[in-house]
Amino acid sequence: MSPKPLAPLAKRLMKGVIALELLGVLGAYALFHRMNSSQGDLSLHFYYQSNEWAGIYGIRERDREVWASRRD
Repeated sequence: MSPKPLAPLAKRLMKGVIALELLGVLGAYALFHRMNSSQGDLSLHFYYQSNEWAGIYGIRERDREVWASRRD
């Protein structure tokens, strides 16, 4: 069995993997953008939680300070 017949299959599989990765990146960006621009309670909770999981802290507190200063 020669490797030539597998080459087209390997190319199609690689293109499929790249397409799935691209869709995943675009989906993650769309979700981040939606959470970043929405002020709904559930969206905000997931936005802050995902940033804290990523090691980014202080966004929730900074937003509370900004919102408190706007009310005064």
